[in-house]
Amino acid sequence: MFAKDVYVNRRRTLLGKMRGAGESGVILLVGNAEAPAQYKDNCYKWRQDSTWLYYMGLDDPMYAAILDIDSGEETIYADDVEIGDIIWMGPQPTVASKAALVGVANSAPYAQVDKAVKAAIKAGRKVHYIAPSRYFNKLRLMEMLGRARIDLGVSEPLTKAIISMRLIKEPVEIAAIDAACDLGFEMHSVARDSIRLGIVEQDIVGRMEGVALAKGWGVSFPTILTQHGETLHNHIHDKVIEPGKLMVIDAGVESNEHYASDFTRTYPTSGKFTPKQREVYQIVCDCNELAFSLVKPGITYREVHLATARKMLEGLSALGLVYGDLDEMVALGIAGLFQPHGLGHNMGLDVHDMEDLNENWVGYDPDQTRAKQLGLGSLRMARRLQPGHVITDEPGIYFIPALIEQWKREGTGKGFVNFDKLESYYDFGGIRLEDDVLVTEDGARRLGAQRLPIFPDDVENAMVR
Repeated sequence: MFAKDVYVNRRRTLLGKMRGAGESGVILLVGNAEAPAQYKDNCYKWRQDSTWLYYMGLDDPMYAAILDIDSGEETIYADDVEIGDIIWMGPQPTVASKAALVGVANSAPYAQVDKAVKAAIKAGRKVHYIAPSRYFNKLRLMEMLGRARIDLGVSEPLTKAIISMRLIKEPVEIAAIDAACDLGFEMHSVARDSIRLGIVEQDIVGRMEGVALAKGWGVSFPTILTQHGETLHNHIHDKVIEPGKLMVIDAGVESNEHYASDFTRTYPTSGKFTPKQREVYQIVCDCNELAFSLVKPGITYREVHLATARKMLEGLSALGLVYGDLDEMVALGIAGLFQPHGLGHNMGLDVHDMEDLNENWVGYDPDQTRAKQLGLGSLRMARRLQPGHVITDEPGIYFIPALIEQWKREGTGKGFVNFDKLESYYDFGGIRLEDDVLVTEDGARRLGAQRLPIFPDDVENAMVR
């Protein structure tokens, strides 16, 4: 938790934004509840709602709050523990004392939030709320608002006000993300140093996730570790490590403050790249470096994505895998055959920050339209960059036999893609290289005190036993 003033100022700013947009009424914020895994008392690991954490800071289940846009009054709703809770959990601070930690003067029992919402509705006041990601919270909102559906009533002004604030990271948040990236560096270093021929991938996953659990909240998303990098989100870790393969490790740490890191590196399982692997690896590495060099205030990340796509096609053309005019290939989306995902996404309290609030509102400016091309259409962050944005830089090249065969069968990319030569890459796998980047006043910097080895010689040297 940050200092009290951080939360007080955030809520004050939010209310000011709502008033500035001509809105009135109340803002309803609902925290998460425990989620049973098999039965009521055996729950999934506790994780608070990120928007609640951003404005209220209290990391406990079954909390809600109402912020009055017109009067500025704030009330937290939660229940003090009873003797049954104390037996199992020990004495706990009161709700009032917790509320005071984040600068909220008023508190009331949790059940009273329903009455307060209904009273606001009866008085003809608008109740602003955001789209919930947890099913329990959807049910709670339906109960409180007396609606069969809550998606149609989501407040666009509130959602966009929250997005505008959370997109620009404050100094305390940047420090927290730096710290998460330092843990991510340590976790990835353990993973790299654990690569041994003959062991099972799960062994490495256990070692690296042990770092995340020992020094942070845990992983920021399910770990991707695979010798089949052509499967972009491969969470299966049952393969024995074989010689001559490429291992993609895409993983992040969530700190105890719930800020994320997200790095990807690709390693030769034998410790040395084959000439063929090095050729493709160097293209991806060059794309990663180009993207970082272009990041600065004023440029759109869509422009950066397209520039890296051109760089990628230039490298693939040199290998004889594509041919033709580079700009024409970029316009036609030929790069999507090799990189079916976008260049990056926002990152913060969520590893894909705020995408529960509406991915297009988060990642696109009002004057931008999402493309339909494979690859570019999956770009999660396209906005005009501003100081304080935290984004990922993660180009990749993947040889996906089923996708290549589909393009060949349907005639997509005909005249630009050398399908015959691509057949010799069907067993190649994939390569992805990812760093976390902060947009600064005059450019950008990579987050974390150290950068994981990324240039091919440095990777090989780091793997020397």
